[in-house]
Amino acid sequence: MLDGAMGTMVQRYGLGESDFRGALLAGHAKQLKGNNDILVLTRPDVIREIHTRYLAAGADIIETSTFNANRISQAEYGCEQLCAEINRNAAAMARELADEFSTPAKPRFVVGSVGPTSRTCSISPDVEDPAKRNVTFDMLADAYREQMIALIEGGVDALLCETIFDTLNAKAALYAADEACAATGRDVPVMLSFTIADKQGRILSGQTIEAFVASVSNRNLLSVGLNCSFGAREMKPFLKRLSEIAPCYVSVYPNAGLPNELGGYDQTPQEMAEIVREYIDEGLVNIIGGCCGTTDEYIALFPPMTEGVQPRIPVTKPDELWLSGLEPLVVDSRMNFINVGERCNVAGSRKFLRLINEKKYGEALDIARKQVEDGAQLLDINMDDGLLDAAAEMTTFLNMLAGEPDIARVPIMVDSSDWNVIRAGLKCIQGRAVVNSISLKEGEALFVERAMEARRLGAVVVVMAFDELGQATTYERKIEVCGRAFELLTKKAGFEPYEIIFDPNILAVATGIEEHAAYGIDFIRACAWIRENLGGAHVSGGVSNLSFSFRGNNYVREALHAVFLYHAIAAGMDMGIVNPLTAVQYDDIPLPLRQVLEDVVLNRTSDATERLIVMAGELKEQSVAAQQTTDDSWRELPVEKRLEWALLKGIGEYLAVDLAEAVERYHTAVDVIGGPLMDGMGHVGELFGQGKLFLPQVVKAARTMKQAVTILQPLIEQAKSDDVKSAGRVLVATVKGDVHDIGKNIATVVMGCNGYEVIDLGVMVPPEVIVSTAMEKQVDIVALSGLITPSLEEMITVVKELKAAGLDIPVMIAGATTSPMHTALKIAPVYDGAVVHVKDVSQNVVVAAELLGSADRRDAFVALLKETQQELRDAAAQKTATPLRSLDEARANKPNLF
Repeated sequence: MLDGAMGTMVQRYGLGESDFRGALLAGHAKQLKGNNDILVLTRPDVIREIHTRYLAAGADIIETSTFNANRISQAEYGCEQLCAEINRNAAAMARELADEFSTPAKPRFVVGSVGPTSRTCSISPDVEDPAKRNVTFDMLADAYREQMIALIEGGVDALLCETIFDTLNAKAALYAADEACAATGRDVPVMLSFTIADKQGRILSGQTIEAFVASVSNRNLLSVGLNCSFGAREMKPFLKRLSEIAPCYVSVYPNAGLPNELGGYDQTPQEMAEIVREYIDEGLVNIIGGCCGTTDEYIALFPPMTEGVQPRIPVTKPDELWLSGLEPLVVDSRMNFINVGERCNVAGSRKFLRLINEKKYGEALDIARKQVEDGAQLLDINMDDGLLDAAAEMTTFLNMLAGEPDIARVPIMVDSSDWNVIRAGLKCIQGRAVVNSISLKEGEALFVERAMEARRLGAVVVVMAFDELGQATTYERKIEVCGRAFELLTKKAGFEPYEIIFDPNILAVATGIEEHAAYGIDFIRACAWIRENLGGAHVSGGVSNLSFSFRGNNYVREALHAVFLYHAIAAGMDMGIVNPLTAVQYDDIPLPLRQVLEDVVLNRTSDATERLIVMAGELKEQSVAAQQTTDDSWRELPVEKRLEWALLKGIGEYLAVDLAEAVERYHTAVDVIGGPLMDGMGHVGELFGQGKLFLPQVVKAARTMKQAVTILQPLIEQAKSDDVKSAGRVLVATVKGDVHDIGKNIATVVMGCNGYEVIDLGVMVPPEVIVSTAMEKQVDIVALSGLITPSLEEMITVVKELKAAGLDIPVMIAGATTSPMHTALKIAPVYDGAVVHVKDVSQNVVVAAELLGSADRRDAFVALLKETQQELRDAAAQKTATPLRSLDEARANKPNLF
């Protein structure tokens, strides 16, 4: 049990200016009323009495009255010189009282309250100057360090950084906490509590709950929680989301309802306690208290409700890499390959360098935005140029990028050979970033020091295969250096294996130098060794280095990259700095050229380089685009294959002509969508699964699919009749925490084409919105989509909410997940509605088009699902299940449908 509000209790005393001044500050130049922290010095009797009342009410933990007792906040009152004294006295007073109330059966604790200050590191105070900041990371860290040292010296048991509205501020506080603990010789645990700014569950600086947790996932926190902003009822859905993912204790201290017109709070202690009881009974929380509007009367009602109740058990910390921008990115085996955008690099892009030189940051940001739109999942930022102040340019660009939510949603990779530039960059990023890179080049001591600093600044690291002897170029040297670095990082620097990304050096092949011939295969072999022997570590690299010998011949370069990536990904490479819009795909490359490229990459023949040089000479005059488009032989294929090719290549030029021919052959636009277009998307999905396509190319195909549907839409509308009865009403949504909607959008089109009224709520949809809309619109089916792993658990949350609302609507769960059985088995025992999981896009469409093709079929479908509900429950109990192999088998045997 945490205590309640300090400010609310202080207001009850009706203190005047003289109380805040006291004898100590009788002649102070500025008004002090409202500076509650100063009362520790001028009216300590008031603060002492408030602490005593909370302890008497049953609080196990009391907070020091130091929310604004930092140099930045106190400067507004002209009291910054008193910060250390305020904090030290506040801690000592609380310590004394807690010790008086402590018993062996009920010990009492003191936490040092550390507020966020009134300034934010991630948001500009000037709308005309998005790069401007009125506080920096270092300024915050200095202020927090001073405050925390005094709190620790005063005797607090833990530090509570609360009401966090900007994760970068919180990271500065965590950085300062490390230094304060080192300075005092006490290892004091840290608690974090952030405040939600909107009903979508984002903090003021734009991060989602999941992104916030990812940003601080490198810390061993005592707790993470929510406070302020909302009352207990409004806060519950956010608390549930946090409780499901936090690998530490969870705290919550809401306001006494929402403020009224006068800024007061009307919720009674009894009303708040009824909601808090839900928190306790549902096992959502470990630490409960009150924020604005709460008093000791509120806190007194909480302890009796916990008697005999099992507290929340923290979830197991997953063995996977969590990165974040404004939104989370989970890097695990389900992601196949992570594309790191390469164009925001002054060393690799002349255009980007020119724009930075000319201070045209808006246009430079457009390059970043285009990469994200085209599928880059991380952005590599590099400002290393001899004529630039790299640290200043990195700071300016990242500050401006923070104000662009469509770019800032993805994590950042800070790329520099100058550690000062990397440090400057990390101090501008609220998410969990990647450092590119560190190495053993300057010895073990500096390597460990920089790794630990990166970790303290909330980042993971890319480790180059480079040591005191130089760059590792052979397989043997690569695994030697990487193995040594792994031992240092995991045993001395505190890194988990999955927080390490190795770059075993992608070096130029086909140079004509014999020693370079094995560079490609040695990298690939090193990938396999790292994944097998350095469990959990990731592998990345700068792919463009491979083809340096063929500068000016873009087609050969991209073809070489495609072949290399195909084999490297199969060996374990799971991320890379690439051009997300690469035009050449593995299967596109003519077989003779592909064989030569593979001979080069895999070092299969001694004459591979010479053969490639000959071929490259023949192709040099042709650009990549020319290679892709001048061969119009695909235009001679049947219309089905032409549409498949158009989707695969993202070519929209001929869609109108080909679709007209397809409609004539298939008779209806709906049948064209359900036939050749969906077959084409199925082929795209197969290639993606085989590692021959990457996410940006899938996105491009989906855009072309959308273009095709737009062309066909007038025919679909024309075919509709006003008196046609709706086949049913379907609510479709990508669940909270997930922004992916390719499969959802395709399925929505197909259901719409088959007579369904589709209510598409979009992406990042909270459970409460899904439930309320399902009830309001009286939908027949709820269809949930998601790509990332946490979406599986979010789907379970949604069906629990449906059940809590008394609904038993059939639920369709779908998406590119690899644990559908896990999700369905967890849903079946807790939900009375029928559940079907569809594994991929093609099956999703088959179910939508064939099983849901008419009202009669829909009714039969729902009936079939209802009949299998007991089988689902039995399968859950026995941890067995039968997968859906085909629709015919489903109709014949009625297996469990997932």
